[in-house]
Amino acid sequence: MCNTAGGCDHAIQRVVVVGGGSAGWIAACRLAAAARRSGSDVSVTLVESAQVPTVGVGEGTWPTMRNTLAKIGISETAFVRACDAAFKQGARFVGWADGTAGDGYYHPLNPPVGATEIDLAPYWPSAPGGADFAEWVDFQASLCDAGLAPKAITMPEYAGQANYAYHLDAGKFATLLHEHATKALGVEHVVGDIVSAEMADNGDIAGVVLADGRTIEGDLFVDCSGFAALLIGGVYEVPFRSCADVMFADRAIAMQVPYDDPDDAVTCHTVATAQTSGWIWDIGLWTRRGIGHVYSSAHQSDDDAEATLRRYIGPAAEKLSARKLRIEAGHRERFWQNNCVAVGLSAGFVEPLEASALMLIEASMDAIADRLPRTRSAIDTAARQFNAAFTHHWARIVEFLKLHYAITRRTDSAFWRDHADPKTWPDGLAERLALWRDHPPAPQDFDHAREVFGWPSYQYVLHGMNYPTRYSRPDTAPEAALVQRWLTRNERMRADAMQRLPKHRDLLRAVRDHGMQAV
Repeated sequence: MCNTAGGCDHAIQRVVVVGGGSAGWIAACRLAAAARRSGSDVSVTLVESAQVPTVGVGEGTWPTMRNTLAKIGISETAFVRACDAAFKQGARFVGWADGTAGDGYYHPLNPPVGATEIDLAPYWPSAPGGADFAEWVDFQASLCDAGLAPKAITMPEYAGQANYAYHLDAGKFATLLHEHATKALGVEHVVGDIVSAEMADNGDIAGVVLADGRTIEGDLFVDCSGFAALLIGGVYEVPFRSCADVMFADRAIAMQVPYDDPDDAVTCHTVATAQTSGWIWDIGLWTRRGIGHVYSSAHQSDDDAEATLRRYIGPAAEKLSARKLRIEAGHRERFWQNNCVAVGLSAGFVEPLEASALMLIEASMDAIADRLPRTRSAIDTAARQFNAAFTHHWARIVEFLKLHYAITRRTDSAFWRDHADPKTWPDGLAERLALWRDHPPAPQDFDHAREVFGWPSYQYVLHGMNYPTRYSRPDTAPEAALVQRWLTRNERMRADAMQRLPKHRDLLRAVRDHGMQAV
């Protein structure tokens, strides 16, 4: 074995996850469930401090969460009940394009209809006052407007009539994962403060030393210690690459707002409302709303930002306390160093626009758990692949989030004017936008087959914000017939969904009372 005495190849048998919260417990569950499925004897230990609270405000997810929960063996019914979860069908951006009355667009989770056969974007009637792009190419925005759920209670778990993700209580989610990991998947839970690391001669971490003198040895360490980055930063001193010159938000204030009436409608999408120097998220859970203000302290004082949030919430905010968070936008130059891989906030963070934080945890664990190196010699190859993939993913995430700001026509504050300045854009964005004036975003515009944000997402934002285009369209009878066929099909799907699907709160109540059909 490789230990403090020397380095030799050996089997990966002990994985140590450092840190709890959503990142740590997702990591532990995925690793333990994958080991169980493969029949391997890999053990998983999670070490967390009793002194460090989790951030606990990451309440938005991607549709990938359905696969994650299924892989680790948690039923959708149990998840919805335990986490006060609600169904999420996308996001609505209010006031981002020009800030005038009626300025708003959807980024639904459904792709445009016919996406595998035809790109409908060149045929969209984009004249002022015309059809909203998301409505024209898909039906999900109509469900959101009507407050309808993406599925009915008769549909199997993790299946729906429309694509969906979740809104959840992050604290309750971590508790559910903790219980499932330790009771169902055999994860060992160790509570203690890490004070140092024992190192092997080859530069690997051989073990982490706790304040009470215990040493937790391992072959692979997953750093989920949050912003502290105890291993990737504290032990390996991997540099942090700031993107604060591109993404200006460095503060967030969050509140938990109870409903006025327990039967109030539960919004089935994230609402992101632009403000003078940032934006406010508003999401609905079963028992409350999670509302927060993301802003730039260079453009607005903390007191003014909190006042903005309280005005948005209204009289209910008078009795509520606010949780304040600092954001350091950026990511590590490398995510996997020796036998340590950073996952979650220890790897990096940008503002919570488009809910990329939990998705990156899931993507990281897909790459690690599903292809866990069997020997120490295989780690180096896995690390190179992982670092290359996630360096690319982070660059694309920063670019996509910046896109929301870069093409704004708002000039009412320095915050928006600074974002629209091409000098603050990431490399390549100006070139892409020039291309997209003439050609809709398409798969060939992206380097990876599995992009975190694909061409449909770019189209929803570009056309939702009425980015000026001059697309040419093939003027042939077969092409026109194909366009009409898909538009007609979209209208049929819209009518069927509007008739069949229940109100969102009604579905959530039915899940709590009766449960969904097990797969």
